[in-house]
Amino acid sequence: MSRRKLPEIPNASLADIAFMVLIFFLMVSTMDTDMGLERRLPPMPPPDQIDDDTPPIKERNVFVVLVNAQNQLLVEGEWLDIKNLREKAKEFIANPDDDPNLPEKTVQDIPFFGPTPVTKGVISLQNHVGTQYGTYIAVQSELVGAINDLRKELALQKFGKPYESLDSDQQGAIKDIYPSKISEAEPKKIGGGK
Repeated sequence: MSRRKLPEIPNASLADIAFMVLIFFLMVSTMDTDMGLERRLPPMPPPDQIDDDTPPIKERNVFVVLVNAQNQLLVEGEWLDIKNLREKAKEFIANPDDDPNLPEKTVQDIPFFGPTPVTKGVISLQNHVGTQYGTYIAVQSELVGAINDLRKELALQKFGKPYESLDSDQQGAIKDIYPSKISEAEPKKIGGGK
């Protein structure tokens, strides 16, 4: 009796099929993106610059945000929920009613705007060494978001279009009015909790 050989399965195309399946899953799957904020450190001052020439910053010009080890916020000496941080920061930066308890303003000649009051306000952020990274990012996001919201509102008010649609000169003028002044102090062991 003759034995019949079973036909072999062609394996030449198996590599092609595996490659196509791999490509398919790469195309339809999602990748985790990095969380965080893009930050640039200021350049180092020249060696001959003397710190004594820097004028002192008035207390009213500093918006103090402290985050403790329990991820609680102490903003301007008051406990604050993170969901209210953006509005509080916007009020500080804009100082719409020229409140004497909020930052001073100096009049500067800004392109497209002419003489315009610009805040001297600085946001000071300090975290406890035990602050969770997620809380740190959330606080940073709210502070940066406050500045971005003010820029977007001003762009719509002045130019009638979103900030992102403005040309670089127009964006630069708005950045001059609402500069991003966030100072981060080295994390310390600050505050316990409520």
